[in-house]
Amino acid sequence: MKTALVIGGGFAGCAAAHQLALLGGWDVTVVEALPFLGAGVKTRFYGGHPFTYGPRHFLTPMPHVFEFLNKYVPLRRCADHQFLTYVERDQQFYNYPIHKDDIDRMPDGQQVRDELGAINLAEIAKLSQAEIGKMKHDELVRLNGAKHAKDFEEFWLYCIGRTLYDKFVNDYSRKMWLIETNKQIDDFLWSPKGVSLKEGPRTAWDTAISAYPIAINGYDDYFRIATADATVLLSTMIEKYDIPRKTVVIKGEKKTFDIIVNSISPDLLFDKCHGELPYVGRELYPIVLPVEFVMPPDVYFCYYAGKERFTRIVEYKKFTLHKAPTTLVTLEVPSRQNKLYPMPFESEKAKAKKYFDMMPDGIFSVGRAGTYLYNVDIDNTIEHAMDVAAKLKS
Repeated sequence: MKTALVIGGGFAGCAAAHQLALLGGWDVTVVEALPFLGAGVKTRFYGGHPFTYGPRHFLTPMPHVFEFLNKYVPLRRCADHQFLTYVERDQQFYNYPIHKDDIDRMPDGQQVRDELGAINLAEIAKLSQAEIGKMKHDELVRLNGAKHAKDFEEFWLYCIGRTLYDKFVNDYSRKMWLIETNKQIDDFLWSPKGVSLKEGPRTAWDTAISAYPIAINGYDDYFRIATADATVLLSTMIEKYDIPRKTVVIKGEKKTFDIIVNSISPDLLFDKCHGELPYVGRELYPIVLPVEFVMPPDVYFCYYAGKERFTRIVEYKKFTLHKAPTTLVTLEVPSRQNKLYPMPFESEKAKAKKYFDMMPDGIFSVGRAGTYLYNVDIDNTIEHAMDVAAKLKS
């Protein structure tokens, strides 16, 4: 039987262990520094209310991944799920993604319409009559200059103009990433959530599957199922890595494996020889309130786009359907105290690639931290694990 080491027991690591078990013929060891599996996706309880570290709803455009997870953790569709954003200068909540119909409620709505019109006309002016003739009306009115953007600020200015950018994006993004200017961000594939300016339904995810586990303990049963055939070492740190030889030191003992599946930051595997990869984190403050629900129907959480220190408030009962006369919300504050989100800088992605290039055949790096990509979510981690299994099978 071949041997596999899985580094990290979050969702990505558990998904990898599961796929190896389904493949068969692998003796799998999972090493996790925390005293539990699941990392931020593990269900916690506060005041009797279940919650995860951030709203870990299952989002995917891939039906086969949804069906796979649904077999092991039955999921409830959340097709009604809406986001709101509070814009303090307007003293208003608006839908997010920014909804075209909300412009009429904005005190500077005419200015917004003028800016959107100017963006659209500037792009149309760059087309020949022949090119215009080949386009449908809907395509023409949606033209913007986003393809010319060199950084995150330019992307949004070319999409929605200065006024909407300042209302919804500028302060929020800078506090989310703890940066001075959005021009620092030159990898903006992670944003926006959906389209930059939405029309039609106000549900946040009408083009993807949005779901949440039915069970009170969320995804926790999956972590148990996924690692049932593996040796799981909790509260355990790998003391030394020799990745080229697929060898590590665990509890003073040197061990060599046929393959390694990594789900932690790749710089840690090579003693940060090319420099440390930066991340931003979150501090999460759970608050129980003396009402059954605090947010409107269909609204699961609210963003705060101004100069508040916090970025988001989440009402977990909307996901979990927990029954109680009280409700739980969490307040999220960007922080350097933990490492959750890879920074969206091309220079840091290039640094991460140097580490990936050092990985020989038989070393796989999966998940958000393992790939150093912010836009990796639960569905992607499952797909990564499936890809590893497919490569091993072939």
